[in-house]
Amino acid sequence: MKKTIVVTGGTKGIGRAIVEKFAREQYQVFTCARSEDPTLAALENVIFFRADLSKKQEVLAFADLVKQQAPRIDILVNNTGFFIPGQIHNENDGTLEAMIETNVYSAYYLTRAFVGDMITAKAGHIFNICSTASITAYTNGGSYCISKFALLGMSKVLREELKPHLVRVTSILPGATYTNSWAGVDLPIERFMRSEDVAEVIWTAYQMPASTVLEEILLRPQLGDI
Repeated sequence: MKKTIVVTGGTKGIGRAIVEKFAREQYQVFTCARSEDPTLAALENVIFFRADLSKKQEVLAFADLVKQQAPRIDILVNNTGFFIPGQIHNENDGTLEAMIETNVYSAYYLTRAFVGDMITAKAGHIFNICSTASITAYTNGGSYCISKFALLGMSKVLREELKPHLVRVTSILPGATYTNSWAGVDLPIERFMRSEDVAEVIWTAYQMPASTVLEEILLRPQLGDI
């Protein structure tokens, strides 16, 4: 039986690279995003659902659809997130709520939907895609930094809770990775990490023996943060 991985936000950037990596390795991949990318249909082992994970009811609907088609979830990657530059004192009203709903609540509700079965099986691995913004306050980070600090905090709590149940939890903290968030920036692409690099790190972390967990993985471009 194929192992199964759930990846949120799998049509672009880091999420797409994770989907492609695990699909190539013959995992059954379930993914979602707000809009469908027709090119996903060309990938073997990938099932796509349209869902806006800023909305709790759509998070739970996605989880239910996955459960109907997969007897067991081996890996959950909470990747969905977005970035709006700004500062706490001048960003638009509602920015914090939007960031928290997408970047934190989606991971919280989806984890709760799947982790019970992982605990019963005494197996499973949860990856939360945090950020260097989870540990560094950026001047123009505003509510994004708040949400990513919160996601890292959630990961730390999960790690403590799930230790005795043999469910692994890993926080991934990427620095500047070339995705749509950086589109239009006047910098050479070589100044960024590749999304594929992050996917390879997740693959490697999952391959560790069950007796070992990589709790936090910090990645930055060789020349440092941008």
